[in-house]
Amino acid sequence: MIGSPATPTADWIEQQTQFVESLSTPWGVGFMAWALETDLSPLEAFLEFGPSLVTLSFGDVTRAAAVAHEAGVLTAMQVGNAADLERAMADDIDIIIARGAEGGGHGRNEAGTLPLLQLATAQHQKPVVAAGGIGTARGIAAVLSAGAEAAWIGTRFLSAAESSGHGNMKSAARNAGLDDTIYTRAFDLAQQLPWAPEFGGRALRNEFSDKHADLSSWEPNDALREQMDQARSEALTDIAPVYAGEAVQFVGAEQPAAEIMQELCGFRQVLGQTARRFA
Repeated sequence: MIGSPATPTADWIEQQTQFVESLSTPWGVGFMAWALETDLSPLEAFLEFGPSLVTLSFGDVTRAAAVAHEAGVLTAMQVGNAADLERAMADDIDIIIARGAEGGGHGRNEAGTLPLLQLATAQHQKPVVAAGGIGTARGIAAVLSAGAEAAWIGTRFLSAAESSGHGNMKSAARNAGLDDTIYTRAFDLAQQLPWAPEFGGRALRNEFSDKHADLSSWEPNDALREQMDQARSEALTDIAPVYAGEAVQFVGAEQPAAEIMQELCGFRQVLGQTARRFA
């Protein structure tokens, strides 16, 4: 999966499409729906290269979903509450991603993964992928048992050898525990990013978030934005955001993604053990 920024440059799109052209395996691309509401060109550019999946999150997905469906591409929508789920039941969405508040990065902070997943799977209409707070084989087994078709995992791979994240960010994730994340808009407000108020972000607590976590809005401050931009460019983790979900407690030493996948695939053994316990 390729995650598109809100305003991808032509050079970035070209770099990514050149990469997918070399692939012999299925690939997909995810977008912030609010960024596509006025400009569908990034989506249209990727559709020319035949993705297997398009994911849409955060905002009105109607126009983007129509374009993706017209191209014959499976379309998934991330949902974070009951209203999102109701919208995702429309015919233009093929797959539901039930993302709970435990998840890292941007999203709603309204429903936990398991309650949202149970509501989504009770509809018995579309495949549901669970996301948010899943970082072990046991976690995968739990959501599969609750009816998910798959688990969507991000935070667990923050320290993967293949990750392009800065070493400071990886170190911060490795040293974090269950209680070390915070849901806040502070980082977006400091950078003057146009995220809607309902889509804050879950990140590791740091000096900046501790000082500004309760702020819901403030006047644009160019000096603060420059400070945050510099902190991000230099990976200063006491100021810059390290987006991570509550599964950050399971991030360990740097290892290849294949090894992480091997550990996660232990869900089969967990499911077998559970079945035998209650046979």
